[in-house]
Amino acid sequence: MLAGKRMNLIALAIIMFLVIAAISISLPSKFLTLINFQSMTSQIPEFGLLSIAMMIALITGGIDLSVVSITNLTGVVSALILKTYPGEGSVFSVIFFAILVALVLSAFCGLINGFLIAHVGVPAILATLGTMGLYLGTAIIITEGHGIHTFPEKFLFIGSGTIGILPMPLIIFIGATIIIAIILRKTPLGMSMFMVGSNPIASRFSGINNSSVLMQTYIITGLLAGVSSIIMISRVNSIRPGYGYAYLLQAILVAVLGGTDVSGGYGSILGLVLGLIILQSLQSGFNILNFSPFFRKFIWGLMLLIVMVINYYINRYQSSARKSRKKVHILSEE
Repeated sequence: MLAGKRMNLIALAIIMFLVIAAISISLPSKFLTLINFQSMTSQIPEFGLLSIAMMIALITGGIDLSVVSITNLTGVVSALILKTYPGEGSVFSVIFFAILVALVLSAFCGLINGFLIAHVGVPAILATLGTMGLYLGTAIIITEGHGIHTFPEKFLFIGSGTIGILPMPLIIFIGATIIIAIILRKTPLGMSMFMVGSNPIASRFSGINNSSVLMQTYIITGLLAGVSSIIMISRVNSIRPGYGYAYLLQAILVAVLGGTDVSGGYGSILGLVLGLIILQSLQSGFNILNFSPFFRKFIWGLMLLIVMVINYYINRYQSSARKSRKKVHILSEE
């Protein structure tokens, strides 16, 4: 199984290089530019963090359809706090408080999702579908559908500043990616997530508290959505309920494209990063060619269906191959 997953990563890396090469050859004067790469690296962190959140939920055998709505709600609340800054005193205390509230609120939203799934027993797809409407509706009620804009200039450094040659959003994304990779591969919680996703009954009998694992999982997905909201509103210097609605489909696509098993039990940060680069390269190419948002949404949906069908047949083939090897092994022993 591990060999098969490793081959999937190699295939994904080959696809990434082929996509980049094809776009570079087709649009050399526009794609291979410093401005375009800066634009790509500033956009990746926003839906990249949401993609990681989606991957974590899928690993445990669930899904989180509310991540974009959590991003909208926490973005609205933190934007309102930033708008209260009178222009006097320390702006850093206001920025710190706005970020802290965004993270606490996003974790609380994730806690609600986890409680509904782990303790009430609502299927993840239904629980997060309901909270998706709840969180987005709350954001619309708070703002009455209007946008909030013009934040303190120092706050904008988070979304548009650079440290050396690296954009600040990319630095935050890399840090979050490393933390999640460590959690998944080096901590008991990470191992428990994989076990719950693979076989929740077996994990329960092995002493794992499935409910606790699910609660912690959705708190983490909420936190990632909160961090994404801070990057989002600081990059565009505004927030409006419904902003980034297209990120939900892209987040699911990136997670599945990166090799995450939609039935649970497997996911790879490396695969997700490769999927992110592929999707963002295609997105950049579509922008250069002025493809309409509706056509792009059609492409993302089609890609998701194709990838899921391919993964289904790959898993089916690998399962059949394992059964054949097991049968040969039994016959040889006899």
